[in-house]
Amino acid sequence: MNGPAALTLSLLMLAGLALGSGGVWMMLKRHDHKRGWLMIIAATVMFVNVAIWTVPVK
Repeated sequence: MNGPAALTLSLLMLAGLALGSGGVWMMLKRHDHKRGWLMIIAATVMFVNVAIWTVPVK
């Protein structure tokens, strides 16, 4: 995979890391568990999407 597809997957991974760490921070520091869990779920969805796109077909 090269070009725009690799860039998109890289940005998804970075966004997933930011969402995941932000969700943990929301839950621990701001005590907003609902939004924290939603952010963690969104990060998980991003990671699963990247995993699906990078699995070899054959």
